[in-house]
Amino acid sequence: MTTFTITTPIKAPSKIVFDLARNIDIHKLSVSQTQEQAIVGKTSGLIDLNETVTWRGKHFGLYLNHQSKITTMVSPDHFTDEMTKGHFTFFRHEHLFETRDDITIMIDKIAYHTPFGIIGKLFDILILKKHLYDMIVNRNKLLKYLAEN
Repeated sequence: MTTFTITTPIKAPSKIVFDLARNIDIHKLSVSQTQEQAIVGKTSGLIDLNETVTWRGKHFGLYLNHQSKITTMVSPDHFTDEMTKGHFTFFRHEHLFETRDDITIMIDKIAYHTPFGIIGKLFDILILKKHLYDMIVNRNKLLKYLAEN
């Protein structure tokens, strides 16, 4: 299993950051380079506990679908989305929000497992992990900009 954590300090109240992070429309903007669209389930606005969204985006030259469900949510502290259908064997994204003075520390914890044995692991090491990491960093830059301005 592959895991990584990204920490992003944002000078805004945690409730604002929390709502931006679960906003389907903002997510679409943040991943426009993959032409990602919400096609089934919750397709706009704020996603809530037990709701699902199916994303369709272009990754590595292929259009791929990924369905996630919000499995935990405590506003404005944390929520978790987990893959229910897609190309991973397992995928979980924990979104945590900690308040320190007037700063919200947004923490993204990603855990996933690729299929296809050693080939999948090699693909992960060489390409996939960096691709996912960069997507989340870019997304967080937009969230930070929107929350602080």
